[in-house]
Amino acid sequence: MAKFDVVNLDLKKVSEIELSDDIFAATPNPHLFYEVAKMQQINRRRGTVGVKNSSLVSGGGKKPWKQKGSGRARQGSIRASHWVGGGKAMGPKSRDYFYRPPRKVRRGAISSAISLRAQENKLIILDAFQVEGGKSKAAFETLTRRLNLENALVIDSRENEQLHRSVRNLGAFVQDEWAVNEDVDLVLGARVDKSSELDNAVFSPRIALAWQASPRLKWRAG
Repeated sequence: MAKFDVVNLDLKKVSEIELSDDIFAATPNPHLFYEVAKMQQINRRRGTVGVKNSSLVSGGGKKPWKQKGSGRARQGSIRASHWVGGGKAMGPKSRDYFYRPPRKVRRGAISSAISLRAQENKLIILDAFQVEGGKSKAAFETLTRRLNLENALVIDSRENEQLHRSVRNLGAFVQDEWAVNEDVDLVLGARVDKSSELDNAVFSPRIALAWQASPRLKWRAG
């Protein structure tokens, strides 16, 4: 069991917490980062792009002129792709980009991301992070001036609505929700794609204990 300091908003130690090595001291695997980050990014694509081909464009059912004798090039339809108003040849079609790697890969990516930030001493466990009124300015001053952070992934339970409301508008700080009382899939868990881009991770002891107790995160490298 690894020991971590629990600090307040002034970075002063208030207590200690023991956390499982399976999650907070695992061997980071960069390939797992790639797979899960790809999953989280590609699943946000809507895939609604699409154009009409010659069979979907209205009109053009009649041959515009006879095959021979007019002196013009032969044409079969005024909705062919080389006509103005014609259908698009081999254009993009709407599709589903859904992708999900195996469950063990998703588990390992979360553990690797947490363990990597722990090894770099960039894991901040706050005893409480309350933002009155949900003001982004107050959250930004707390994160930059009191916690001395330039960017961070901020994770807390969904019950802390004021925190999520205040951090979601900050460009350098990404907020993420974790349903502590639900057995959620890792797709809805920590943003692995953002944890690799941001230097720090900030969360509460409640989130750390929820991760530790979750059977879905019981994974060890190798």
